[in-house]
Amino acid sequence: MDFTTTTTTLLFFSLLISTIKALDLCSSQSHGSDDLSVIPIYGKCSPFNPPKPDSWINTIINMASKDPQRVKYLSSLVAQKSTKVPVASGQHVLNIGNYVVRAKLGTPGQLMFMVLDTSNDAAWVPCSGCTGCSSTIFTPNTSSTYASLECSVPQCTQVRGLSCPAAGSSNCLFNQSYGGDSIFSATLVKDSLSLANDVIPNFAFGCINSISGGSVPPQGLLGLGRGSMSLLSQSGSLYSGAIRTTPLLRNPHRPSLYYVNLTGVSVGRVKVPIAHELLSFNPNTGSGTIIDSGTVITRFIEPIYAAIRDEFRKQVKGPFSTLGAFDSCFAATNEAVAPAITFHFTGLDLKLPMENSLIHSSAGTLACLAMAGAPNNVNSVLNVIANLQQQNLRILFDVANSRLGIARELCN
Repeated sequence: MDFTTTTTTLLFFSLLISTIKALDLCSSQSHGSDDLSVIPIYGKCSPFNPPKPDSWINTIINMASKDPQRVKYLSSLVAQKSTKVPVASGQHVLNIGNYVVRAKLGTPGQLMFMVLDTSNDAAWVPCSGCTGCSSTIFTPNTSSTYASLECSVPQCTQVRGLSCPAAGSSNCLFNQSYGGDSIFSATLVKDSLSLANDVIPNFAFGCINSISGGSVPPQGLLGLGRGSMSLLSQSGSLYSGAIRTTPLLRNPHRPSLYYVNLTGVSVGRVKVPIAHELLSFNPNTGSGTIIDSGTVITRFIEPIYAAIRDEFRKQVKGPFSTLGAFDSCFAATNEAVAPAITFHFTGLDLKLPMENSLIHSSAGTLACLAMAGAPNNVNSVLNVIANLQQQNLRILFDVANSRLGIARELCN
């Protein structure tokens, strides 16, 4: 992940999704670094899990097995209509965040490894005195810049599940569910947030007081959504940059999600025949395409995926087999003839690097198309471009100007 500081007119967050198997972040955590390291939650540098003697492909298959739950939730979420700004999808989805970031809260800074989620707006961390929280907590009374926020502040109205009296002054309290089996209560507070060498003063976040259930990320969550409480909205004066972009589309019913206008997909030199209505954005039904960091492999609705898969198979010598979520695996000796996959957006074409298109079996004998159709039990209208297809790319979210930028950048 990288922040660039040139002008103050753009509001964006530049996210470098790294190749999990190749990136050695353990040796790049120096406090003097200008870069904000994004850590794979299942990687060897993860603060949550010890290294496991498992293969790369098995790790991906395990991670991708949780995608259907997220896709099912996102599909049901986007079709709902609401007149309120939601906190976003991460509040209900199972704990399937794939990347964490080193962040420091308070003065002096207290290190927290927070899960990243581009479909979530708010940030929250476990605080001292919390019931049911992990052993790593934020201690407000040791920070000289900490302050609680009252119900009268504008930020309080942006928090879902708030609990404020009809009259009088009171701290802004809220209750939310997370992961289907967890509920937490928190107080809205503000303090300094440090990311690499940058400091965001008066950053508003939830200070968790109690948790019931086991799905809440143990050291908190940092929302990168489009809402007013997200990191993007609270850090707009710091970051800017130049990159080729495509417009972001806004769904008023679910304004936290990053919709883009995917106009087509090419396999090699062949433009895959896809009906326009299958790709078109419709805020009433939630159909269209989103960029999401919490889903592991890109999922297309079944007619689109079938068309891409069939064209891919035409150009690659079979036979084909399945491996986990992947249904188009072939002998790795034929990889040289595998065609590149290109996503066509309005004003921007993204030709996927081969490592973003193919994944290999642990023995290296099979190569698989690293995409899938929407789960069978999901009546989905939503296409999700996921984090495996974002690796080794710079992804820029310019919320103020409603655009998304993509550029190649080798993170490993």
